[in-house]
Amino acid sequence: MAGRLRQEHDRVVMFGVPFERVTLEQAVAQVEDAIARRDGLFQSVGVNLDQLLKMKREPEFERIILRCDQITADGQPVVWLSRLFGDPLPARVPSVDIMDALLPVAARKGYRIFMLGAKEESVRAAARNIERDHPGIRIVGTRNGYFSEEDEPEIVRQINDSEADIILIAISSPKKEQFVERHRDELRVPFVMGVGGAFDIRAGITSRAPRPFRKLGVEWVWRFLQEPRRMGPRILDDLRFAPYVLDEWKVQRRLRGYRRR
Repeated sequence: MAGRLRQEHDRVVMFGVPFERVTLEQAVAQVEDAIARRDGLFQSVGVNLDQLLKMKREPEFERIILRCDQITADGQPVVWLSRLFGDPLPARVPSVDIMDALLPVAARKGYRIFMLGAKEESVRAAARNIERDHPGIRIVGTRNGYFSEEDEPEIVRQINDSEADIILIAISSPKKEQFVERHRDELRVPFVMGVGGAFDIRAGITSRAPRPFRKLGVEWVWRFLQEPRRMGPRILDDLRFAPYVLDEWKVQRRLRGYRRR
């Protein structure tokens, strides 16, 4: 059942989304617990402004996101907004950081990993580099992200036959979330997470922002410099989220008033 690890005091609710009040280390501990329990598919998703805007525009996408068991703040603006509303999240916890922190744990504990997404050469190169960087890690399958809905039953069979403990999905939203939603009851895997462009980074095709950019919360600037044609329209579109911020500020102010009574 979605949300089985969340408790009310562990969440920061904004825009109707229950963000985990966790650090990176705590998020990884939740994942380890889910893999150990193996009582169903545990799905982690990182939500940023772009996805919040998609959720406002697409109720079905919102429903899928809200079914996820672990929702973290993928973008620094989400953390800034939590501070503005007076209920601060402790940290930005992007899915790519969870992946990077989980890989050495997987190597140590023997978790089996299936990598789904990106181009064929990218996912294969990423797998090779992960195996090089984490000796003993078990990558039990890879599949590129270029497929139709008719191909999905075979992909699910491939994942299940691999006996994976972890599925990492590097496909754009909402396609990756829709894939998991369609096959939630068929996938015999304890943990799944979307990781954005992480495979291209691991393959050496793109690079992640230097640490100072990440620390300041402006990683999007680095991504824009690398992919201006793709990121430019997306950044401009995110500005359309401003009216929702004003509405949420009014909601949060009312809630703070009720809490003081």
